[in-house]
Amino acid sequence: MSVTTELEARPFSGQLRESTRGVHDRANHSTYMNALLGGELSLAGYTQLAIQYYFIYQAIERVSDTMTGDAVGREFVFDELRRLPALERDLAGLVGPAWRTEIRPLASTEAYAARITQASAWAGGYVAHHYTRYLGDIAGGQVIRRLLEKNFDLTEAGSLFYHFDEIGSAPAFRDRYRGKLDAAPWDEAARAQVINETLVAFEHNVAVFDELALNLDRYRIA
Repeated sequence: MSVTTELEARPFSGQLRESTRGVHDRANHSTYMNALLGGELSLAGYTQLAIQYYFIYQAIERVSDTMTGDAVGREFVFDELRRLPALERDLAGLVGPAWRTEIRPLASTEAYAARITQASAWAGGYVAHHYTRYLGDIAGGQVIRRLLEKNFDLTEAGSLFYHFDEIGSAPAFRDRYRGKLDAAPWDEAARAQVINETLVAFEHNVAVFDELALNLDRYRIA
């Protein structure tokens, strides 16, 4: 069986994962993420990422509010996943009580948020961006949570973004999510569109990390 045939024989969730593995790995091993996960950055260095996440999740969760009336999109609206309340508490602790007036999106973040809004005119585009962010936070994001708690003693405001207590078992939730991907009524052409938009979403993540990396020297622990 050829690689292409083998991929097509997999459930859609498996196709999506394998098709995006390369760019996913590139995002995880970007200069910024290597520095963060390597313990090289101060808490202020992590805060720059949390600020960008606020604008990204604001875009995604605004779309979630509109997807409740879409037959396909509403299957991927999970109130227990919403990150904005946790991010607001984190930023109040990381930046200060006036954080709303002090934070700004990077140019790459603005482009990412705009793409989320544009792509989500179709439920498949929404799902592509939703999948890219939330499933990554539930899984790999826990590495960052442990780093923040260990290096900066953040057990409350500061690392709440990575707390998913309301979903119950994380592996069970991921299986449930993948089941919804497999059951979504998309033909092969639509599935290809979802995969392509997921690749775009990962590229936007890489762009944000690359822009954050431009100021790494300001945040490196001496």
